[in-house]
Amino acid sequence: MASLITGFLNWLRSLFWKQEMELTLVGLQNSGKTTLVNVVANGQFTEDMIPTVGFNMRKVTKGAVVMKLWDLGGQARFRSMWERYCRGVNAIVFVLDAADHEKLPAAKAELHQLLEKPQLANIPVLVLGNKNDLPGALTVDQIIEKLDLRTIGSREVACYSISAKNSTNIDMTLNWLIKHATSGSR
Repeated sequence: MASLITGFLNWLRSLFWKQEMELTLVGLQNSGKTTLVNVVANGQFTEDMIPTVGFNMRKVTKGAVVMKLWDLGGQARFRSMWERYCRGVNAIVFVLDAADHEKLPAAKAELHQLLEKPQLANIPVLVLGNKNDLPGALTVDQIIEKLDLRTIGSREVACYSISAKNSTNIDMTLNWLIKHATSGSR
C-alpha cells in the first residue's frame, strides 16, 4: 500500500514540477561521450567531433526530467578530475568504444579506479558499450566480462550496447537514467 501511495505522489508531483538529475559521462577519449550528449540533446549525429578539452555541460529536458549532463574529457590528463565531477550525481555513465579492443584494459582500470573512491560510493553506474554498429563490437555479456563488472559491489551497475551514431538503444538508456532520477535510489 505504501508503494502505491508513493507512486501516486511521485506521479502527482511530476505533473507540477520538473525533476532534475545530474549525470557525469566519463570514458576514454574517442568513446563517443560528446556524440551521445548531442544525440540525447537534439537527435543529431555529427561525423567529425572535436575531442572534449576539460569538460562540457549541457542541460537537456526529457519529459518531466531536466538532465544536467557533464561530459568530461577522456584524455589521460583529464582523468584525474573525473572524481570531482562524479560526486553527488544521480548516476555515472561510463562510455566505452565497444569496437576498440586495444583500449579495454585501460578502460577497465580507469573505471575500477574511479569507483573505488569512497566519495562515489553507492552512486549507480551505467556502462554503455557504444559503437555497436562497428564490426567486432563487444556484446553486453562480453563487456561485463572484459570490464569485470560483476565484481563491482555496493551499487547498482547496468550495461547496455548502444550506437549513438544510429540512435540504437538510446531510449532504453534514457529510461534507465530517468528511473534513477525519479526513484530516489540515492
